[in-house]
Amino acid sequence: MNLGERAQVPIVSFSATSPSLQPRTNFFVQTAQTDDTEVGAIAAIVKAFQWNQVVIIYEDSEYGNGIVHYLSNALQDINARVAYKSLIPVSAHEDFILKELYKMMTMQTRVFLVHLSYSLGAKFFLKAKAIGMMSEGYVWIITSGLMDLLSSMNLHVVEAMQGVLGVKPLIRKTSNLDPLRLQKTIFDLANPGYKPADTVSNFEVWAYDTMWALAMAAEQVGTHYPEASYLDTTADLNFSDLFNLPISKRGPKLLKAILTTRFKGLSGMFHLVDGKLYPTSYKILNVVGNGEKEVAVWTQSHGLKSVRRNTVDKFNSTKKEDFSSSIMWPGKSRVIPRGWEVPVRGKKLRVAVAVRPGFEEYLNVMRDSRTGAVHFGGYYIEVFKSVMAALPYAVPYDFFHFEKPDGSCAGSYDDLINQVFLQNYDAAIGDITITGNRSNYVDFTLPFAEGGVVRIVPITYEDDNGMWTFLKPMKKELWLTSIAFFFATGLAVWILEHRTSSAFRGPPSHHLGMIFYFPFSTLVFAHRERMVSNLARLVVVVWMFVVLILNSTYTASLSSRLTVQRLRPAIADVKELIRKGHSVGCYQGSFVCDTLRGMGFKDSKIKMYSLPEDYKEALSYGSKSDSISAFFDVVPYSKLFLSKYCDKYTIVGPTYRTDGFAFVSIKAYKLYLL
Repeated sequence: MNLGERAQVPIVSFSATSPSLQPRTNFFVQTAQTDDTEVGAIAAIVKAFQWNQVVIIYEDSEYGNGIVHYLSNALQDINARVAYKSLIPVSAHEDFILKELYKMMTMQTRVFLVHLSYSLGAKFFLKAKAIGMMSEGYVWIITSGLMDLLSSMNLHVVEAMQGVLGVKPLIRKTSNLDPLRLQKTIFDLANPGYKPADTVSNFEVWAYDTMWALAMAAEQVGTHYPEASYLDTTADLNFSDLFNLPISKRGPKLLKAILTTRFKGLSGMFHLVDGKLYPTSYKILNVVGNGEKEVAVWTQSHGLKSVRRNTVDKFNSTKKEDFSSSIMWPGKSRVIPRGWEVPVRGKKLRVAVAVRPGFEEYLNVMRDSRTGAVHFGGYYIEVFKSVMAALPYAVPYDFFHFEKPDGSCAGSYDDLINQVFLQNYDAAIGDITITGNRSNYVDFTLPFAEGGVVRIVPITYEDDNGMWTFLKPMKKELWLTSIAFFFATGLAVWILEHRTSSAFRGPPSHHLGMIFYFPFSTLVFAHRERMVSNLARLVVVVWMFVVLILNSTYTASLSSRLTVQRLRPAIADVKELIRKGHSVGCYQGSFVCDTLRGMGFKDSKIKMYSLPEDYKEALSYGSKSDSISAFFDVVPYSKLFLSKYCDKYTIVGPTYRTDGFAFVSIKAYKLYLL
């Protein structure tokens, strides 16, 4: 390439496929499909079978390094993670290959993408077969450089590669390939030591088309040029420097002619774009028996299409079972590999468990007195196990009780968060509430339990068996309003009727008695006085309507009070608790303590408890010095507490919203560093 750039002569290659070669010089032309065009097909395979992690195996050469960047980006676009990159030196000996294979065997990922040259790839798969990595459950995908040379490989290598998937540029089989095969036969007769392959490789087809393109370009440029084909550089030519070449006059014209040449060749339409062959579709092949079996076709516009009975049907990536009958996987299995297994060995997640005593329904710990083994159970453990089991890959883990050697709690929840931040643990389980400050040090999962802080207070029963019980159905204001309306109605009727009706006449004492008696008699519809004035009748109608409403409401309320006990909280307002200097409680080590301080409670008025029996007893003390008037706790534990003591305590006031309980893990960037 450097010599071609110096002499300005086009360098044409039908075998160099690395995409990193092209930007180096303008006089380099690649007439083979470059490796970056096949990463879309490989990513489509990974996406179709819903594999989430992949290991890339490539050789340490220009050929091997050129594809890694493109392949990583393509996998990232489909949300597949590259779990490991294995770099194999070109001159790697068998011990090095075995060491890498054993390392990959201990990983949970079972999907391997192999981009190796012919000789190194053959050696690699023979060793993989020898240690049992070509068995059921493994997935091997090879790139086109290795797949295209399968027909020329040793039968022992092909046998070791049974079940491997590979990609290969799609070249339609036509009758035009027969002359090339004939020419191969003539070449073979002239070279009896050469063992012919059963099929024509893509490199041979590209070489054939390249010769045609070069010949057509030469005809286009012509053979008549100025006197010299090179610029006169003899004066400066130093014969001691073999690389000081003359500059060609015809080279740039020949390069332009090659780049603009188009024709229908054996590989399809020969068309160069930016010095590279225009991307084509790819075949998805399965190594079966002594050869390869086409199972799908990938195009940039339509994605994967399965091949069945000489027909091409559209393949839906959400139905990976469509391939179950057409692909033979390693180990001669027809079962689609899930892409991961529990690793043979390796680091397990250290998961700390913070157990809050008294609520075994949520989280509990049991220690075997004979063996000393610790067993964890409860709702939170079941949720965590279900989440880990649903992951598309295996994650081994061990639970560790967050405790001191004497069995007591090792600290508060913030202390547990700090231990995860210091990487003494990889994750934590418990009633750990998401807060802004904690999120600065660790990562949280999505909440698995509702959040919120509520207030639990004692309740008392109203005594409805007293002497004045009949007055309680209506408030004092309503009683006074009713009495005033009662007197006003009697006075209004007397004013309107005493001039026209004889029943409302008489001495002053009779008038006063009539004012109070008439409204009262209407309560039981016992009035006998005849009213003459229409205005008086209107007043009585309004009064009768009011009496009907008051009577119904009073009767219903009094009946309810006499038949059902009424509960009321001892103190219903937080401001009243603060103003009167009442003590309140919360769970020891909980973030609720900081919440209470933010509300305005003094530290001396905040008492902490570890067991529900302790703060239940403190709530029952009443006005004693060691009592509390309210206990603040998170919603899940408050509901469970009230399910046991709903006859003595209740939740009052608003719910102070939080983000809920979640599992804790090390920050993502720290995991990346690990």
